[in-house]
Amino acid sequence: MTYDQQPQNPSPQHIQYQADGQGQPQYGQPQYGQPTAQPQAVYYQSPAGAGASAGYAAPASAIPAQVASVTEHAERTSMIRAYAEMTAGLAVTAVVAVLTQTFGLLNSFLAATGSLGWIGLMLVQIVMAIAIGNRAMNLKAGAARVLFYLYAALMGFTLSSIFMIYDLGSIGTVLALCTGFFFVLTMLSLTMRSSLLKAGPILLAALITLIVGEFFIMLVAPGSTGIMVISAIGVLIFAGLTMYDAQKTRVLFAQYAGQPEAIKSLSIVCALNLYLDFVNMFLYLLRLFGSRD
Repeated sequence: MTYDQQPQNPSPQHIQYQADGQGQPQYGQPQYGQPTAQPQAVYYQSPAGAGASAGYAAPASAIPAQVASVTEHAERTSMIRAYAEMTAGLAVTAVVAVLTQTFGLLNSFLAATGSLGWIGLMLVQIVMAIAIGNRAMNLKAGAARVLFYLYAALMGFTLSSIFMIYDLGSIGTVLALCTGFFFVLTMLSLTMRSSLLKAGPILLAALITLIVGEFFIMLVAPGSTGIMVISAIGVLIFAGLTMYDAQKTRVLFAQYAGQPEAIKSLSIVCALNLYLDFVNMFLYLLRLFGSRD
């Protein structure tokens, strides 16, 4: 707003806000690392003696601070949403696993389908995980959430097999250990100054190597020593992935700030990544410390 001349009856201080336009990010697999436009404020003050009331407006430097505070609050709320979705998915997995074991559903399924049924379960889980990760941003938040919970239920159906292998007390102990470990790693990654985002490709390569090495050891030397070594390496890799995904989640929410619908769908994608980190770290810890029944 520009004034060519001073009005006859000068009004109090004038404040003009100018907000940069923010382009809509394309949906699909979210990208991070692109700066998000922040509102800019321009402060105009009436000339001295113009009758401006003292204390009418805050200094111009306070406006960016207020905007930053609002943005930080929105990011914190989004992070809480993602971790709440992850926790709900874990709860669905736990309930389905207990019910499956109680009624012997997995045993009945495997008796009817054999090894092909087990392989089919694995393939369906892989396809669903890829579909949720790649397509959730193109779906309504409710539809993405339903897919995530279905995946969590299917995971619980499969993971009910641990009750046939490990003692119930050791399962509970390892679950508590994994929960505490996961919480500490998350807090550490969100408070540390250094960024782990560049470690993503390294962690992915390590994960692929871990999977190949695990299959090799199972086929060639299926002894307990090799499995223990693989399990220890797996715990370290998923600990790194937990910290990486926590930081990536914060960056993605900062990028999509101001887009509530996109944030809801993005929460499902981030929750899936964190969910997989937790489940895999739990399974590797169970191999290390679980007592076989």
